[in-house]
Amino acid sequence: MPALVAFDLDDTLAPSKQPLPDPMVRALADLLARVPVCLISGGDVSQFRTQVVERMAGHDLTDLHLLPTCGTRYLRVEGEQLVEIYAHELPEAMRSAAAASLERRARELGLWEPDTWGDIIEDRGTQMTFSALGQRAPVDAKKAWDPTGEKKERLRAAVAADLPDLEVRSGGSTSVDITATGIDKAYGMERLAQRTGVALADMLFVGDRLDEGGNDRPVLDLGVPCRAVTGWEETVDLVTALVADLDTDGPATS
Repeated sequence: MPALVAFDLDDTLAPSKQPLPDPMVRALADLLARVPVCLISGGDVSQFRTQVVERMAGHDLTDLHLLPTCGTRYLRVEGEQLVEIYAHELPEAMRSAAAASLERRARELGLWEPDTWGDIIEDRGTQMTFSALGQRAPVDAKKAWDPTGEKKERLRAAVAADLPDLEVRSGGSTSVDITATGIDKAYGMERLAQRTGVALADMLFVGDRLDEGGNDRPVLDLGVPCRAVTGWEETVDLVTALVADLDTDGPATS
C-alpha cells in the first residue's frame, strides 16, 4: 500500500479546468484521512484554488500537497490560505522569447485559431502555456481539436528548436507548456519526496497521460509506481478501492 498518493488534475480528477465532481470530493477526502495526497498538474495556482481547494472546503487539507505548473511551484494549505513553499520563476526575457516562438510557430503551422475562448498564450510566471482554443474552451471542443496529439507534437518540436535553454513539452489536450530546463513532474515528485520523507518507491501516481510523450510520463520514467486512468470516473473507483485496501493493510512505511 502506498504511503502517499499523487494525482494529475485535468482529465484525471476532473474534466479539463472544471471543479472536482462531488464523488471525487468525497473520495479524495476519504483518502486524505488515511495518507498524504499530492496534486501535480500543468494548471496554474488559480485553477488549483477553484478546481480543488474551494471544492474541498470543510475537509482537513493538512496533508494535501499542491504542485501547479508542472511542479514549478509548491504550495500547502494553511487554514484558508495557500502558502507557497517554492517557485521557479522564469526570467522575463525567457518568457517573452517563449511567447514569441509559440505564436510564430503556431501561425506557420496553421494552428493559430481565429476564434477562441480566452487567451491562447498565458504567462504563469514559472511556466508559459499555449492553449490552442483559449484558456476557457469547452471540454468537447478541446477533445475534438487534436485527438491524436499530432498537432501539439508538431508545435512542441518547432518551439523546442527555438528554445534550447528551456523545457518544452506537450501539456493537456490542446496545450504546450514551457518551463525551466529539467523542471517537470519528475522534478516535482523528487522535491516532494525530499519534503515529506516518503520514498518514491512508496508513492503511487495516478494520471491520464503516462504514454510516451505524455506530460505524466516523466513520473513513470522516474520509477514511481503508476496507474493509468482514462477519466475522473475511473479514478473515483480506483481511490475507493485504495481506501478499502488501506483500511485493511495500512500504508507503506519507508
